Amino acid sequence: MAYNVAVVGATGAVGREMLQTLFERKFPVKNIYALASKSSIGKEVSYGDDKVLKVKSVDDFNFENVDIALFSAGSNIAKKFGPVAGNKGCIVIDNSSCFRMDDEVPLIVPEVNPEAINNYNKKNIIANPNCSTIQLVVALKPIHKKFEISRVVVSTYQAVSGAGKPAMDELFNQTKGVFVHDQATPEQFTKKIAFNVIPHIDIFMDDGFTKEEWKMNVETKKILDPTINLVAHCVRVPVFIGHSEAVFVECKKDIDERQVRNLLRDANGITVVDHRADEGYVTPVEVAGEDDVYISRIRKDPSVKNGIAFWCVGDNLRKGAALNTVQIAELLASKKLKGASL
Repeated sequence: MAYNVAVVGATGAVGREMLQTLFERKFPVKNIYALASKSSIGKEVSYGDDKVLKVKSVDDFNFENVDIALFSAGSNIAKKFGPVAGNKGCIVIDNSSCFRMDDEVPLIVPEVNPEAINNYNKKNIIANPNCSTIQLVVALKPIHKKFEISRVVVSTYQAVSGAGKPAMDELFNQTKGVFVHDQATPEQFTKKIAFNVIPHIDIFMDDGFTKEEWKMNVETKKILDPTINLVAHCVRVPVFIGHSEAVFVECKKDIDERQVRNLLRDANGITVVDHRADEGYVTPVEVAGEDDVYISRIRKDPSVKNGIAFWCVGDNLRKGAALNTVQIAELLASKKLKGASL
C-alpha cells in the first residue's frame, strides 16, 4: 500500500529534513506534495537523490486526496490548516506546539507510547512533542519501566537549529563577524549567540520558567506518566545541530547503575557510548545526521536515595522533529488505520 503524503513547511529546515527522512526510510509514497506559504510558490525542494518538487501554496491546497500530512510550519499554520486537513479525512502529524496538550490529540514518541496512536481519529490530528522532550523520554522510558521514576531534573543545551534556519544564519554571521570586528545586532535571539550561551528559550511565564521548560514538564507527564515531577532549565548554545541534556533522575525503587546501563543499551532508539576516559562520551558534533538518542556519563547520583545521572544527546532536526514525525506515519501505516487507505 502506498500513500499520498503532503509536507507543510517544506522549505524550512525541518520540512526539508522530513522529505529526506521519508525518502531514506523508504516510506511507501504514492504522490508527495511540498507545501508552504504563498511567498514560496515555485521554489524547489529535493526529495531523495534525484527528484525535485515544486512548492505549492498551502492556502489553496485541497487535502481531500491526501492520506497523511506532516506539518512543520509553526503553530499559526497548524491551527489554521490542521483542522481543515483533518476534516477532509487527512491524518495530520503536527510538529508545532499547537495541539500537544489537547486532550483529544495523542502526543506520541513511537519508542515510548505507541499505543496512544489509537486515539488519533477524534480529530485526525497527532502531535509531535518538543524536540528536547522527545530525546529525554526515549531515555527515561526503560528506566521508568524498571525503577519507577519519581523526579527528573534536566538542564538542556539546545542547538540554534531548534529556532529555524534564520537562527542558524545568525550564529554563522555572528561567528564570522567576530573575526572582522563586526558588531552584529541580535535579531533571532535576545542576546548575542556566538561564543555565548543564553538561558532563555521561548517566552517567560508568570512563575519565572520559560515556556520551553514548561513544555518539557507537561509533555513528559502526558507521554510517560503524570506522576513524574520534572523541573527543567533550558539554555541555547552556539551549536548548529544537536541538543544535549544533563539529566538527574530519582526513582521509587532501589536503582542499580549496571542495570540502567544494560537497559539503555537494549532499548530501541538508544546508543550508549559510555567510557570513563577521554573522548568516552558523545557530543553534538558526533550525532548530527544520526537517528538514535545517544547516552553517556551514566553514574549513580549520591545526593538522593535512588538516583542516577547521565548525559543525553540527539540530532534535534531528526529524532527531535523529522524522524519522530515519519516514525509516527510509519506506525499509522503499519496499523492500517484509515479504512481502505490506511
